Amino acid sequence: MPSALPDGEPVPADGALPASALAGAADRPLGFYLHVPYCATRCGYCDFNTYTATELRGTGGVLASRDNYADTLVDEVRLARKVLGDDPREVRTVFVGGGTPTLLAAGDLVRMLGAIRDEFGLAPDAEITTEANPESVDPAYLATLRAGGFNRISFGMQSAKQHVLKILDRTHTPGRPEACVAEARAAGFDHVNLDLIYGTPGESDDDWRASLDAALGAGPDHVSAYALIVEEGTQLARRIRRGEVPMTDDDVHADRYLIAEEALSAAGYDWYEVSNWATSDAGRCLHNELYWRGADWWGAGPGAHSHVGGVRWWNVKHPGAYAGALAAGKSPGAGREILTDEDRRVERILLELRLREGVPLSLLREAGLAASRRALSEGLLQEGPYEAGSAVLTLRGRLLADAVVRDLVD
Repeated sequence: MPSALPDGEPVPADGALPASALAGAADRPLGFYLHVPYCATRCGYCDFNTYTATELRGTGGVLASRDNYADTLVDEVRLARKVLGDDPREVRTVFVGGGTPTLLAAGDLVRMLGAIRDEFGLAPDAEITTEANPESVDPAYLATLRAGGFNRISFGMQSAKQHVLKILDRTHTPGRPEACVAEARAAGFDHVNLDLIYGTPGESDDDWRASLDAALGAGPDHVSAYALIVEEGTQLARRIRRGEVPMTDDDVHADRYLIAEEALSAAGYDWYEVSNWATSDAGRCLHNELYWRGADWWGAGPGAHSHVGGVRWWNVKHPGAYAGALAAGKSPGAGREILTDEDRRVERILLELRLREGVPLSLLREAGLAASRRALSEGLLQEGPYEAGSAVLTLRGRLLADAVVRDLVD
């Protein structure tokens, strides 16, 4: 969740949505994203809306404290119940992200989940995920999460090589994420993900292969692999600008992606989104699929984004301002936008093209269809799905996904 917020129209003080956003809501899946904005230290590449204790000191008082954060977030869940009304939807997915959610006590995460269960109810097969820093959990912590209803966990591994972790300012010890996978399995977690990053300055092809080997050896059923994006304003961007570390280029990223695809597919993982692989359909991250397919989700927490029925809104960024709004009985929303039919068409193309199932050709305008035919002839789209009415990326197309989608949206 990037730290910069867009502009938009004001959110009503009570958070009320237009009637059009709630029309037909009972027929749409609903998910919750719960943002925990705290980190022990700031990673040099991170541009997310997160805060260390030092950064919060004196800026939010008791309202910004992580000690009572769960209570504040529960207040927003209750606000969501009022705004969304009494439709019969059960929550299909919950994803706790950050920041470092596991800096909170395990009981706090369970209590936050409990508020959603109490206010909305959870679907019998609901996917309940939390992100976790490998150094901030132990077997007892994981057992508490599992007993409290969590059934999926995502560990930030990034790399198996110490010098790569150092460039990223990651504080965990190499080998600890792999041990966490075993501990999560022992605690009864059904699904476990490891997050990897490739293209870090100073990382070699062999370093990347070693990270993939270590991750696969741990036996998660899901692996995410993302190219490092150097965001302006981060410590890493400043170091690159000063010439302290080199910048990797797109060709290196492409080579690393091909290495990942080869290793993951050989180990029985199939891609289902450009940066995500799973050992089975059951291992796919259902919560992220809500985002990619334009379903409804409520994002609770500072800076969190939400979408319901074509209305998208975002909360104030600072934990103190966020808590203050809820304490005053007001929505913490900072702004919102009402998407047009054309906005939603374009977003479907942007997001669904990244999926294994692709995007229906029926969504494309004349210029987009012409571009799709060129992409097909250039080997960027698969022939079989195209003949059946869908644009699905080939491996080469995945490498050029951003360029392909720009053409398809006219």
